[in-house]
Amino acid sequence: MIAKEVAQGLLDTKAVTLSVKEPYTWASGLKSPIYCDNRITLSYPKVRSLIAQGLKDLILKEFKDVEAIVGVATGGLPQAALVADLLELPLAYVRPQAKDHGKTRLVEGFIKEGSKVVMIEDLISTGGSVLRAVDAVKNEGYDVLGVAAVFSYELQKAVDNFKGVRLHTLSSYPVLIEQALTSNYITEADLESLKSWRENPEEYGK
Repeated sequence: MIAKEVAQGLLDTKAVTLSVKEPYTWASGLKSPIYCDNRITLSYPKVRSLIAQGLKDLILKEFKDVEAIVGVATGGLPQAALVADLLELPLAYVRPQAKDHGKTRLVEGFIKEGSKVVMIEDLISTGGSVLRAVDAVKNEGYDVLGVAAVFSYELQKAVDNFKGVRLHTLSSYPVLIEQALTSNYITEADLESLKSWRENPEEYGK
């Protein structure tokens, strides 16, 4: 099962780390027992290939009409490049913000106007950044079929935010913590604490 394989790859490469006793603090101020940096997987060829092939297969299954790939900088861009190469499709990417000089572009690369595109992101937390990127791509005249991502925390806020935009991910937080238990990365007591975070992340650690 690809979701379990990707979850194990994230754990093995330490792209995802879990810390129940000393939660991390996100930039938003949210306390969390999980920290995810999927860019680390790029340094591990087997996991990198697993993710790239997984995203390719996911896109061919869920977005059959895709004509181009668009990465969300910075985390989604290397994944998008790998997938676009496997699919032999054009590639573009969305900057975090428009350039303040030159052509002041927000979307970089050449894709035929009106093309059906799939956006690629590495991580979905609340979905805010990728959804802003989706709007930017739509404003450029492209038809966004949906978003494909490596991993999602599956927070309720993201579920709410993605209403109206199709989202498919290779793996997710619920799968990862169960895989962490199976591989003895965490204990049963840790599992219950990790489950409670996703149910009410704003109150976790208080």
